Amino acid sequence: MKILVTGSNGQLGYDVLKELHRRKIPCRGIDREECDITNMPQVMHWVETYQPDAVIHCAAYTNVNRAETEQTLCMDINYRGSANIAAAANKTGAKLIYISTDYVFGASGEQPLGIYEAKNPLNTYGETKLSGENSTRILCPRSFIVRTSWVFGINGSNFVKTMLRLGREKEEISVVSDQIGSPTYTADLAPLLCDMAMTERFGTYHATNEGGYISWYDFACEIFRQAGMDEVKVTPVPTSGYPASKAKRPMNSRISKEKLTENGFERLPDWKDAVGRYLKEIT
Repeated sequence: MKILVTGSNGQLGYDVLKELHRRKIPCRGIDREECDITNMPQVMHWVETYQPDAVIHCAAYTNVNRAETEQTLCMDINYRGSANIAAAANKTGAKLIYISTDYVFGASGEQPLGIYEAKNPLNTYGETKLSGENSTRILCPRSFIVRTSWVFGINGSNFVKTMLRLGREKEEISVVSDQIGSPTYTADLAPLLCDMAMTERFGTYHATNEGGYISWYDFACEIFRQAGMDEVKVTPVPTSGYPASKAKRPMNSRISKEKLTENGFERLPDWKDAVGRYLKEIT
C-alpha cells in the first residue's frame, strides 16, 4: 500500500502524513509548490510516477471570505483541481479520499443533517466544494467523500489559535452563539482517513469530534477554560449582530455521523478532550 497526500503542508495534510509515518505506510506528500492541481499534466505526472494505491486529497482553497472576491481561483482549485485529481486517480486505479466541508449545506433548523441534504450552499467556498464532491463521484467511483467542520490543527490558522491570540490582546471578545456545529481536530481525523484508505467501503461520510453540538461561543469558552485564561470575558452575540463578513455562514452545521458506525469505522474522540491535547501540542 502506497498513499499520495495532496496539501501536505496544510493542517490536515500534515497530520495525515504524520499518521501514515506512524503506521509505517509508504507515502508521499505534495503541496502547491510541487504540484499545481489545476494543471492536469502536473497531476498526471505525480500520480503516474508515484503509482499510489490511494490518494488522500487535502489540498483546497479554504479562505472563506476571500473566496467571495476570488471566485474564479476558488473554483479552479476546489472544483477543477479536484476533478484533475479524481481523473488521475481513476486512470491509475487508485482509491480517492476527498475532504469536504459542512459549508456544502445551506440549511437552518436544529436537526442533524444527513448525507443527501447537501444543497444550496451559502457562499462561494461551499459551492466550489460541493462541485468538487460531484466531480469526484463521477470521475472516480472508488472514492470516499468525507465532510468535516470547524477544523483545527498544528499547521496554519484556525479558530483555537485566533481565540488564544485575541485573549492575549483583549480583555473582552464577542463570539457568535447561534451557529451550531462540531469542532474537528486534524490529529483525530487523520487516523480515520488512513483507516478508510485500507478499505473499499466507498461513499459519503461525515466526521467531526464527538461530544455533542455546540456554538462558536461554547467552543471559545472551553478554549479559554482549558488554557487557564479565565480572565477573558467572552460575550455571546447573534450572527445578525456580528460585524458583516463577505461570506454567509451556515447556521446549522449539525452533521449526522451515523454512516461511520454503520460501516464499521470508529468515531472521533470527544471535542473537549481534543482541545486539551491540542493545547498541549501547540504549547
